[in-house]
Amino acid sequence: MAIFESLGKYRNTGLLILRVGLGVMMMVHGLPKIMGGPDGWTQLGGSMKVIHIDFLPTFWGFMAAISEGLGGFLLILGLFFRPVNMLLFFTMVIAALVHFGKGDGVSGASHAIELAIVFLGLVFIGPGKYSIDKK
Repeated sequence: MAIFESLGKYRNTGLLILRVGLGVMMMVHGLPKIMGGPDGWTQLGGSMKVIHIDFLPTFWGFMAAISEGLGGFLLILGLFFRPVNMLLFFTMVIAALVHFGKGDGVSGASHAIELAIVFLGLVFIGPGKYSIDKK
């Protein structure tokens, strides 16, 4: 359709919308985890057992919380864009594996899988023109 053909020139606007929307939602998920403190981080970091990492659960939980909370903010800004998306991708892979480990199946893990796919795709696409990184 002709009306949609002209939208291609707004790719950077589309990336901005995607970055802001995903960033806000990641902050909504991550900030309470950051505020959970060491006890919450230890519980969250225990998820690393799904890939047989059972040391330093507080560190891993803190990293997951920071990836979501601060990573969401950096995603909005388009700052450190590719490293942030790689961290978010890894966090979502672990989240999906935890769901599978609980027996939730694909339907239970689908949200984490979908986000992992988006974050991996954004690693390759880049932040767009309306970002601090401007790649």
